Amino acid sequence: MMTKKGLDERNQYAYISLDDLVPSDHLVRKVDAVIDFTYIYDLVEDLYSPTGKPSIDPVVLIKICMIQYLFGIRSMRQTIEEIKSNTAYRWFLGYGLHEAIPHFSTFGKNYVRRFEGTKLFETIFNKILMQGVECGFVDPTIVFIDGTHVKANANKNKRVKVMIKEQTRSYRSELETEINEVRKEHGQKPLKKKLKKK
Repeated sequence: MMTKKGLDERNQYAYISLDDLVPSDHLVRKVDAVIDFTYIYDLVEDLYSPTGKPSIDPVVLIKICMIQYLFGIRSMRQTIEEIKSNTAYRWFLGYGLHEAIPHFSTFGKNYVRRFEGTKLFETIFNKILMQGVECGFVDPTIVFIDGTHVKANANKNKRVKVMIKEQTRSYRSELETEINEVRKEHGQKPLKKKLKKK
């Protein structure tokens, strides 16, 4: 017998907590259980004025980046759209179902005003990465890259094992591209690219 699902449940009212809507094995729960973000407040304290309009929580800004990175979302604009409708992401950020999620340009503006020209952004993400390594989320001995345009160096006698901090540089480049897109939409000139250090 064929069943037709009605749409009456769309307007259902129920008393339920956001915590009940997030699966117990969801990745954001695992990350939240082992990664300590509280150190970020001490690192960025000098970048905020004691007066004026309340800011977006700096930990929320970093967690938004983590959501984008962990779930492979292609842009900050798309990340914000995903957060708006995903209860697990809202739970991770500490936002209720009726709270407005920050505009996608918020992170870019904060990045330019607070992180640009400093190593603070790298410091924060390297510490998160090290916590991930310590709790077993990240295996630093295995790295996957797209090797399409990488010249092979197959000489076993010249092989050197080196760990490099490349992940934040790659993310910074993507972020700067998005910032320039937003600036262009608002009739502003793009940010000048800094010379890359080898």
